[in-house]
Amino acid sequence: MADAVQIFAEHAPEYHALRRRLVPDLDGFYGAAVDLLALRAGPLARVLDLGAGTGLLSAYVAERHPGVELVLVDGAAAMLEQARRLLEPHATTVLVQDLRDALPAGPFDAVVSALAIHHLDDQDKRDLDARVLAVLRPGGAFVNAEQVRGPTAWLAARQREGWLAACRRHGASETELAQALERMVADRDTDTETQLRWLREAGYDDVDCFYRRWHFAVIAGWRPAELRRPRAD
Repeated sequence: MADAVQIFAEHAPEYHALRRRLVPDLDGFYGAAVDLLALRAGPLARVLDLGAGTGLLSAYVAERHPGVELVLVDGAAAMLEQARRLLEPHATTVLVQDLRDALPAGPFDAVVSALAIHHLDDQDKRDLDARVLAVLRPGGAFVNAEQVRGPTAWLAARQREGWLAACRRHGASETELAQALERMVADRDTDTETQLRWLREAGYDDVDCFYRRWHFAVIAGWRPAELRRPRAD
């Protein structure tokens, strides 16, 4: 996780433009994540963004919910400084910390994340699922716009090919793609079905995958009115 923080901190100034070239359907991907925040009744007053980077996903949330209070967590101070400027004048708190650290105190109406949690190993992902559930209010959503592993090697290869072709159509250079592929070697992607199962076992309701394109997926679940005892492995 520390290596990932350093890599992304180095790209903070040009990160937004780079992300649009490397996530060609960025508006559809992030838009699908934000759409989910309106599925349950009630105002969206307070949202936690995990691995928030330069605040791009939070900016989508704030555009739809102008009065929302945003709490952003990321390990890279340089990224969060970009986020602070992007999100001004929205009520925003930024915290420089690792995703394995204790989460800010809840309750939150929603917890969101984009392209961050795949840097954790599987046990840390499952631990984070449980800790997020604990800081959500009843009915609150955990929405993870994530990079996922293909369910088979053949599908993973086809998804990689489709993604690279789309990136080139959106202006990514061969150098940018080579650097992205080099960074991805250290990623710890988990397939979609496994992550859905983990959320259900942790105690979330209405868990599903709401968007899928190439190796990008939006996975979400909601905290029930009463928490159940987590299922054993």
